Amino acid sequence: MKLKLTAMAVAAALSAGTAAVAQATPDSFPAPAADRTTWFNAGADKVTSNDLIVNSKAPAKNVILFVGDGMGISTITAARILAGQQPNLIGSNPTATASSGEENSLSFELFPNLALSKTYSANQQTPDSAPTMTAMVTGVKTLDGVLALDQDVTRGNCATDTTVHKLQTILEIAEAAGKSTGLVSTARITHATPAANYSHTPERNWEADTDQPVGCAIPDVARQLIEFNTGNGIDVVMGGGRKYFRPNTLKDPEYTSKTGYRKDGRDLTSEWTSKYGASSSFIYAKSQFDAIDTKNTKHLLALFEPSHMQYEADRPNDTAGEPSLADMTQKSIEMLSNNKTKGFYLHVEGGRIDHAHHAGNAYRALTDAMAFSDAVQRAVDTLKAKNLLNNTLIIVTADHSHVFTIGGYPQRGNNILGKVIDPGAATYTKATDGAPYTTLSYANGLGYHVGVQGDDVYSTPVQVGRFTDMTAVDTTDKGFHQEALVPLVGGETHAGEDVAIYARGPGAGLIRGSLEQNVIFHVMNKKMTK
Repeated sequence: MKLKLTAMAVAAALSAGTAAVAQATPDSFPAPAADRTTWFNAGADKVTSNDLIVNSKAPAKNVILFVGDGMGISTITAARILAGQQPNLIGSNPTATASSGEENSLSFELFPNLALSKTYSANQQTPDSAPTMTAMVTGVKTLDGVLALDQDVTRGNCATDTTVHKLQTILEIAEAAGKSTGLVSTARITHATPAANYSHTPERNWEADTDQPVGCAIPDVARQLIEFNTGNGIDVVMGGGRKYFRPNTLKDPEYTSKTGYRKDGRDLTSEWTSKYGASSSFIYAKSQFDAIDTKNTKHLLALFEPSHMQYEADRPNDTAGEPSLADMTQKSIEMLSNNKTKGFYLHVEGGRIDHAHHAGNAYRALTDAMAFSDAVQRAVDTLKAKNLLNNTLIIVTADHSHVFTIGGYPQRGNNILGKVIDPGAATYTKATDGAPYTTLSYANGLGYHVGVQGDDVYSTPVQVGRFTDMTAVDTTDKGFHQEALVPLVGGETHAGEDVAIYARGPGAGLIRGSLEQNVIFHVMNKKMTK
């Protein structure tokens, strides 16, 4: 019998508290029309209810938010296996011995608390990094492409009143409380994830004035970093994006054939040192990084590339040298922990996991995820050495996932980057077209390709759809790009499923169950001493 409910019947069922076809779950979060207050209060209420369950009393003097950009659960699984199978790879534990891989764990997988994060934005099922990071650092979900402003704006509108729609970030709260603050990323520091901490703009792509409509009154993202004036200013900034801070009339200090990108004539790198004085530094090379005096340098701006930093697999070949994500994390903690009275807030992003996935290049995505895991472990080790681990809340999560899959029925220990071999078999398993196939693939994207690609990951022509015979192809090569089911010229897309949240330290017990992404802010805000 077909069930047919009238509007009256549905209303009656709802009022009676019984399940009805059209009824949302009792725990459902704000409806699509929710405003900033509804988002914020719902997140705070969830943390309050979890706090009653775990009775978490201890505050967190320090907070570190690690975000693996695009690091979905399938990425964690594949990176875990790769690190176990090939411990000699860049980004894996150099003291480990090779194993079948499946039983391996990345550093943060050993954290005691775990939850799932719902990543949808205020207007999209599958989000981008701007609203997802905004949710994590402000407690409010917003529109795709929008940074630290509420959903009642129009993306890309220069007439937006940012003072009315501005959302206070956890970094701004920390600065106002007298804490030291830092941002670290392997992407441009003006890219969406780190920028959501300090920038309030209706368009994430306004990284420099050159990217904006003529006459736009809203400061570009790079300007907002330099002009940030809450507290005593951000103490540590490390990542890529140098050209967004320098004028197009000024040669790059590393690649002298290139220039800056700004058209307003401002050199924001020199403005940084002018603003903060003799105890500040702007650096761009590994040698300068190594020479930094962490006790006496109060404000550090380190921009190691004109655009994004190198992938971990390519980092050793950089002209001026680049520190690893783990090195930058350690240096940041050493500087920020000088604030012994108030503590610190630090955000660390593994930004290029996402970029490699967009290119359909699992090798670089996974080795960057392994380097991200190393950075988390380095943070734990550094904090432990400084006797700060027990009063530091560490949260490790992703902003969103990717359409990256692990498939077939490969035998245990089968090379995760290789072609499928069934248990007990001696030859590759064949698809219905008679050709082997890889364990790793993408549901959409650029498709099969082999070759080295640099920062412009979409520049090389690729073959979309099924490559009919991969028998002789080395699928473990770092330049191998996996096959994709749905061909997309612009590259592979994000995915909409939940991502994981791992936590340890004071307040970690609040990370439990299935959470809305903006709850992460409320956990940090509730447990961080002000």
